[in-house]
Amino acid sequence: MTYTTHTLGFPRIGLQRELKKALEAYWAGEIDQETLQKTGRALRHRHWLWQQQAGVDLLPVGDFAWYDQVLTTSLLVGNVPTRHQNNDGSIDLDTLFRIARGRAPSGTPAPAAEMSKWFNTNYHYLVPEFQADQSFELRWTQLFDEVEEALTAGHQVKPVLLGPLSYLWLGKIKGTDFDKLSLLPQLLQVYQQVLQKLAAQKIEWVQIDEPILVLDLPMEWQQAYLSAYAQLQNSNCKLLLTTYFGGITHQLNWLPKITVDGIHLDAVSSSEEELAATLQAIPTHWQLSLGVINGRNIWRADLNAIYTQLSAVKKSHSNFWLGTSCSLLHSPLDLNAETKLDAEVKSWFAFARQKCTELHLLQRTLRQPDDQKILTLQAYSAPLQQRKRSTRVQNQAVQSAVAAIKPSDAERASAYPQRASLQQDRFQLPAWPTTTIGSFPQTSEIRSLRRSYKQGTIDLATYEQGLQQEIAYTVAEQEQIGLDVLVHGEPERNDMVEYFGEQLTGYAFTQNGWVQSYGSRCVKPPVIIGDIERPEPMTVRWSQYAQSLTEKPMKGMLTGPLTMLCWSFPREDISRETMALQLALALRHEVQDLEQAGIGIIQIDEPALREGLPLRQQDQAAYLDWAVRAFKLTAAGVADSTQIHTHMCYCEFGDVMPSIIALDADVITLETSRSDMELLDTFHHQAYPNGIGPGVYDIHSPNVPDAKWMTQLLQKAQQHLPVERLWVNPDCGLKTRAWPETQAALKNMVNAARCLREQVTQ
Repeated sequence: MTYTTHTLGFPRIGLQRELKKALEAYWAGEIDQETLQKTGRALRHRHWLWQQQAGVDLLPVGDFAWYDQVLTTSLLVGNVPTRHQNNDGSIDLDTLFRIARGRAPSGTPAPAAEMSKWFNTNYHYLVPEFQADQSFELRWTQLFDEVEEALTAGHQVKPVLLGPLSYLWLGKIKGTDFDKLSLLPQLLQVYQQVLQKLAAQKIEWVQIDEPILVLDLPMEWQQAYLSAYAQLQNSNCKLLLTTYFGGITHQLNWLPKITVDGIHLDAVSSSEEELAATLQAIPTHWQLSLGVINGRNIWRADLNAIYTQLSAVKKSHSNFWLGTSCSLLHSPLDLNAETKLDAEVKSWFAFARQKCTELHLLQRTLRQPDDQKILTLQAYSAPLQQRKRSTRVQNQAVQSAVAAIKPSDAERASAYPQRASLQQDRFQLPAWPTTTIGSFPQTSEIRSLRRSYKQGTIDLATYEQGLQQEIAYTVAEQEQIGLDVLVHGEPERNDMVEYFGEQLTGYAFTQNGWVQSYGSRCVKPPVIIGDIERPEPMTVRWSQYAQSLTEKPMKGMLTGPLTMLCWSFPREDISRETMALQLALALRHEVQDLEQAGIGIIQIDEPALREGLPLRQQDQAAYLDWAVRAFKLTAAGVADSTQIHTHMCYCEFGDVMPSIIALDADVITLETSRSDMELLDTFHHQAYPNGIGPGVYDIHSPNVPDAKWMTQLLQKAQQHLPVERLWVNPDCGLKTRAWPETQAALKNMVNAARCLREQVTQ
């Protein structure tokens, strides 16, 4: 038996984030498109070679994307919003970047496509836009070009294609409402052409991703699967129906009837019972692929336990494939690049390259099991057993504090109306108060200062003096612009999660553990390795210093417990709820210390609230209950006159609106500019009761919106919510932008607010 190994996808960005650097250089006009394309080719070939050398048999092709794979699919099927289309109807790489970043072909501003979270991950995709008269056409050859590249290099390949039903599900209707499934027949024609072209390239297997199969699908979508794949089966390629991020037992009453040649199951996210039921139900002639290596986390696999599990599967399925649970896109690239990690902690981890090796170790043991190979698996798994006894993991004081939490600890003293009155008396803010989300440009000077300190070329006093200078400049700029509630700009923070994790016990950090968030945006998630505690204040001194420079209110900035959890690599030996409550207690102490230091407005960012939502409806209520409790536990230990803000962005808020209301934050700021304030319909219909700041411009776009445009957006907001509860702010932090565009955009934003105030007083 061969037990073919494959991955569902591989990281794109490169070990030194080469793709990020090339993209940003191209956008800045520093390199031409040929140089950018050369970088992409080099990365693809290197990553194919690495997987092959690790023992992967079938290499994924089509997993590389210049921005994200859903946007690549939109170009493949010719779905380009009218505002981004070239005058001659052609599609090129700049078309792709305009959709992602905003701008019309003429160079005039045009809103970028909306971004949303890829299921329950911190990866973002560009939301396809559909209209009632939508047409599809095979237009973009990237997939076929890359298949030819890999074949020419001598690789055995498996093209990766986002399935048609998932593509439609993930998209958004623009204009007149209609049934998205009405677009399926024409879309399938394009998919048939894609498969025919791949067959002409002598491709045997195509990985066709249908991740929405883990969701609760309406009956009409289930039926659409059966008819759609009956049509697609006419190609000469074999289709591997690929699911991930959960089990699919809830689809087994119909899924075994679908016309495919094989199925990939996420054996990491599925329970043993779910997996057993699925294996029993699927047709015996299907090629079975099991995702046994976790593509979403960094923990070394317990190969000994997995081998025992697979030995049982062998009794009913003699020749299955071995794969990753999902794309390795969500994993850092290479553990060998981590030269500063403690040896004990490093022995617990495996990154993308190591996960490929794990597949090979399992494969060779399954092929020819003998005592030596089994001992090798046991030796590989040994550090995980040793970890259970490590003093880095267990902290009895933290465990006791979590056990002692009372329901009253998560409640403010008074209801929002009483708090709002006290806060207005304290801060005397005007109508349409203006603020920002927290971060200001992370300039090359700031990065150089941080780098010099880390390398030891400057001492702590010099480093902190430089940070104070940056804070003073940021505060002065905000006062000159005319903002009402200021922030210190966060120059000391490398990342909104990593910065806090570095000051908490129970975290570990990597040098090169980068993963892609979207486009050129990369993050380096910290790793929760043990119980979490805050030894000392983390932000107080910087907020206190900034407040000393101004009479205006200074907003303290924290990352909330759910975002700390979701944007870290979590432990797998305790529940997410327990980790969230540990984080909440640590952050609660920080909130209280900020208040005692005179900071009267404190923002606790929770953009990951929706991201952490389980994909199955049956599991969501329990999550939302403890998620809301964790946030409220963080925020509730302050006086009524202290104003608590939170921030959220890039998610489907409607799914969790009652829970957002239950957070009871005094003010919520959120992303709405890309949706033209459509998002506020949800807040209006569900009667959001507290203050709200709808983002009036997209900070991820290089465009500088004018005051008139922002005024019009805010007037739309006024149609949904009363003026006395509306704030004015960008839709996210400004760390990725440059100072000139930041200053120009914020001046326009303040002018828009002043214009609206004049209308209120007239």
